[in-house]
Amino acid sequence: MALALPIDSAANDLLNRNPLARVLGMVLDQQIPMEKAFSSPYVLTQRLGHDLDARELAGYDPEQLIAVFAQPPALHRFPKAMAARVQEVCRMLVDRYDGDAAGLWAGVTDGRELFNRIAELPGFGKQKAQIFLALLGKRFDVRPEGWREAAGGYGDPEAYRSVADVTDGESLRRVREYKQQMKAAAKAKAAD
Repeated sequence: MALALPIDSAANDLLNRNPLARVLGMVLDQQIPMEKAFSSPYVLTQRLGHDLDARELAGYDPEQLIAVFAQPPALHRFPKAMAARVQEVCRMLVDRYDGDAAGLWAGVTDGRELFNRIAELPGFGKQKAQIFLALLGKRFDVRPEGWREAAGGYGDPEAYRSVADVTDGESLRRVREYKQQMKAAAKAKAAD
């Protein structure tokens, strides 16, 4: 299993071999298309000139990191906020997992523990944590007991709800349709 998003093959390769790239793609996956979010770790490696390193990013000069994020094309529509968020996440990975992003899921005993670890990351609420847990389970065989339940509806093997379910252009279309339906339902509920 692996991630196969409709993005540059080198960006997919990075996501598949580098756990930090996966985490950062998920960090950036808000208010921009998922393809942009999950391509940005690869663009960041190009700008840095080497693979991603949580220790380096945690200790990077904040203004310089913002400049790296803001360089056209910007890595996110909110480069200042997201550079800061990436730095916060990397600091936590350094503090808790010795800078190893895979430490986030290494040695977990069950899905609830993994969910709790993910949910502790800066910027990861319940939904984002469930999506990332589903991504780890569905695409990277990180499957502690009860992982599907902890991932909520995102763990459903037949779902087309998130990046965890994207394997090609057709599945991406189905995920987008689902998201549009959810937005329409939320709008209708708010209007009532």
